[in-house]
Amino acid sequence: MEAIKGMANLILHEKPAGVILSLKGSKGKYASVLAKETNCTYTHILKVLNQMQEFGVVRFKKEGRTKIVELTDKGMDIAHELEGLVRQLDKASEDRREPAETSEPQQ
Repeated sequence: MEAIKGMANLILHEKPAGVILSLKGSKGKYASVLAKETNCTYTHILKVLNQMQEFGVVRFKKEGRTKIVELTDKGMDIAHELEGLVRQLDKASEDRREPAETSEPQQ
């Protein structure tokens, strides 16, 4: 249970969630690209990616002298769930902003 709490604590933050969602639609990306996309420093993104690798969410694939980051099967499952959660939260926010329909008094 502690590992699940640790993973949830990592993934349910804005930047790590952004990394996962960014990787979902790709065949892998460089860490530097993920850093730019999530507005993080390269050092911070490497720390986050290493933690995600420890949890089995991402893997590093070496191509020559560079490393590509890609989602594992577990990471892809998490990305799908995270995407659904974001969609539900966005919908709830929109519903909250819409003015309540008022019925006009009948005469």
